[in-house]
Amino acid sequence: MQETRRAVLDAIADGPVSGPDLAARLEISRAAVWKHVEALRAVGFGVASTDAGYALDGVPDYGGPAVEFGLDAPFEVEFHPSLPSTNARARDLAAAGGTDVAVLADEQTGGRGRLDREWASPAGGVWLSVLCRPDLPPARAPIYTLAAAVATTRAVRAEGVDAGIKWPNDVLVRDQWNGNGSGNENENENNENKGSEARERKLAGILTEMQGEADRIAWIVVGIGLNANVDSDDVPLRATSMREAVGDVDRRGLVQRLLGEFDALRTDPDSILPAWREFAFTLGRRVRVETARETIVGEAMDVRFPGTLVLETSEGRVSVSVGDCEHLRPATNGR
Repeated sequence: MQETRRAVLDAIADGPVSGPDLAARLEISRAAVWKHVEALRAVGFGVASTDAGYALDGVPDYGGPAVEFGLDAPFEVEFHPSLPSTNARARDLAAAGGTDVAVLADEQTGGRGRLDREWASPAGGVWLSVLCRPDLPPARAPIYTLAAAVATTRAVRAEGVDAGIKWPNDVLVRDQWNGNGSGNENENENNENKGSEARERKLAGILTEMQGEADRIAWIVVGIGLNANVDSDDVPLRATSMREAVGDVDRRGLVQRLLGEFDALRTDPDSILPAWREFAFTLGRRVRVETARETIVGEAMDVRFPGTLVLETSEGRVSVSVGDCEHLRPATNGR
């Protein structure tokens, strides 16, 4: 939002305040005050004109100005009703020199996930890409993926969704069985042989892209796709939505919380791994990890900075930095 318009909005939110007082306070003309007020009304803000002056009496449900209003994080929010890809738009903004921009769309028509998998992005979800320029070497970029997973998990849990994280980039919800299993080893074995995740469904995914040189990141884009107010029929079979779990949620507040959590984590990197471990569904699980060179099966023991998964296998401990992880049996450690 343009700086002067933001100042007008903040002033009338504390209002009522007269046009002349606003003009004097902001050192602009009264005509300019009127234009800013009309622009705010045009994007959905309710601005009452009273005898005492202008006063805010309504905030739009969603959109860039709505999310920016009251946002406790230093992001400009660029909203689009529809985009092919928020990550692609964020990359364009990066090429133009932008930073600390959150690209938000009501729907995506060409969303992609890891390994270039198609990502269904119907209207009602949260399709968000955050552009940053952290002072980090490229090898540390994965910590931003973990931070986004934690921020997303905290935001949806605040809405009553009991979500957790699967390494490296998925936020999952467990079905009504609550992840405890039946205690039947045959059932668990069958579940493993079938491949695993029938009892955990994907709520959100994260795709991180970056550009940089050997010693520093030029820019990083963290894309978050979250099935918020979306019907179950509009997501893949192994996915779910917040609507299905708890009903429709306030997407404006949800995005504000997510961005606020992400900003707090990126400014305190030491807090990211402990928070990730707290919400991890993967740790303590038997998993199968597909890398570019091999398939590794073992128990997930830990995640180490900046996002390396440590596995206990039949041949000893193995560390994996990049791979596609599959849970092979229900957790036995209460996570």
